[in-house]
Amino acid sequence: MAERRVNVGWNEGLHARPASIFVRAATASGIPVTIAKADGNPVNAASMLAVLGLGAQGGEEIVLASDAEGADAALDRLARLVAEGLDELPETV
Repeated sequence: MAERRVNVGWNEGLHARPASIFVRAATASGIPVTIAKADGNPVNAASMLAVLGLGAQGGEEIVLASDAEGADAALDRLARLVAEGLDELPETV
């Protein structure tokens, strides 16, 4: 299973707008991805309610994971999005 550990780069954490950006990006990746707090249970990264339910704060470590083919590239892009607090998924890493 591919996994990326990253600190949330959005000051407000994964709430409202940043969560929406992340969920859209996770869905657009085309592979199943989970997200979890470093010490928590993984949830579906394509579910807005699940991502909001994490309550991830700015600077807090999260874990992105997937066992799908092509997961490494997708997780690299999602990790960069989260770490840098971007407004859209980067084309490449």
